[in-house]
Amino acid sequence: MYLLYVDESGTTHDPNQQYFVLAGFCVFERQGYWIANQLDQIAARFDPADPAAVELHGSPMFGGRGRWRSHPKEDRHQAIEDALKVFLQSHPRNRLFASVIKKSAVSPKDPVEVAFEQLASRFDKYLMRLHRNGDTHRGIIIFDKSTYETTIQSLATDFRTIGYTWGVIRNFSEVPLFLDSKASRLIQLADLIAYAVFRHFEKGDNRFFPIIEPRFDSEGGVVHGLHILQ
Repeated sequence: MYLLYVDESGTTHDPNQQYFVLAGFCVFERQGYWIANQLDQIAARFDPADPAAVELHGSPMFGGRGRWRSHPKEDRHQAIEDALKVFLQSHPRNRLFASVIKKSAVSPKDPVEVAFEQLASRFDKYLMRLHRNGDTHRGIIIFDKSTYETTIQSLATDFRTIGYTWGVIRNFSEVPLFLDSKASRLIQLADLIAYAVFRHFEKGDNRFFPIIEPRFDSEGGVVHGLHILQ
């Protein structure tokens, strides 16, 4: 079983933001514990007595908001880098996926729908490639709880029954699940990945994106895991 942890960055309604991003990573089910343990060690830098109380969340960490206000900027930014490097160093079959949507390019369509269709289909095709190579797995997409839950659940049901632009989803074992990010280090990592992608496209900030760029799903020199519409 492969699990695709996904979060968004940017909003659909803020006129001051050009981009909306859905991004995350797929991980073989037994790899999740190792990744979460490494992230716990990063969180412990900021509260050794209770690392579970530290949520690794890109925007507050970067800007120094909330509980992050008391920590030096460089410590916060280094923690984001180190968390992204945890994924960089994980098993090579763990892959990144992202859909970057310039909102004006799809208006009046909902960028959430466009991004989710891209992400779901690309994850499905990754599972199909594994199957063709004799390594068959099902997949589940796991999101942070968000205002887009109703939209995504409806889309996922349609993809499995009616189909999407390029076919029908065939390798998912269940509709998407939604977790509270406070309870899941892996959802928190998806948030950091989405934030790194968003800052690269929205702000031209290259501090974090190059760390993860080599891990977008690819085959034969063709990058499948990064979709950009602008």
